[in-house]
This record gives sequence, structure tokens and C-alpha cells, in this order.
Amino acid sequence: MAAFLEVESTLTERYQTTVPETVRRALKLGKGDKVRYTLRQNGEVVLTRATSAEDDDPLLGQFLDFLARDIANHPERLQAVDAGLVNRIQSLVGGVEIALDTALSEDDE
Repeated sequence: MAAFLEVESTLTERYQTTVPETVRRALKLGKGDKVRYTLRQNGEVVLTRATSAEDDDPLLGQFLDFLARDIANHPERLQAVDAGLVNRIQSLVGGVEIALDTALSEDDE
């Protein structure tokens, strides 16, 4: 198939790249969206926007289903988290702010 648009991007030292703006617009990608890479036998790679159904991890889904069944069948097994553990976790992460939309620094790329 003949290409109607070719663009390039550069890999960082950590093998990361920025999806060019023309490609982001064409695929209607926004921050936090996922992309799917399909490697063809001839060496071509096709980049597409991942849909939520494609994003599902079948093993994670099976594990969560198992947990849901176990909780439904054996609610007596549920236990509260120990207050000491809660305090320990809070002491480790207290005051840590997370901004998921913040751009990565050059060191983190």
C-alpha cells in the first residue's frame, strides 16, 4: 500500500518517542490515550489507536473475576486493613503529590 503521509520521530535514550502532531490528529489521540503497534511479516509497523476492548488484559480480568467470586462466596474471609499498616503507608507517601498530566523532564525521557 502506498503511503500518503510519512513523518519521522526520534527515539530518546530510553527508547521513547513523541507521536508527531499530524499522526495524533489523524488518529484523534489525546493525552493518556493508548496506541497499538502491529508488526507485519514484511517488517512494516502499523500504529493505530487502541480501543478500550483492545486494552483489556485477559489475565487481569480473569483474576478480578476470581476475586469477585471469592468475595461473594466467602464474605467471612474479608478483613479490615490493620491500622498500623495504614499508618506506615501514610508515613511513606504522606505529602507526595502526583500530577499525571505533568510533562516528563529531560532526565525522565
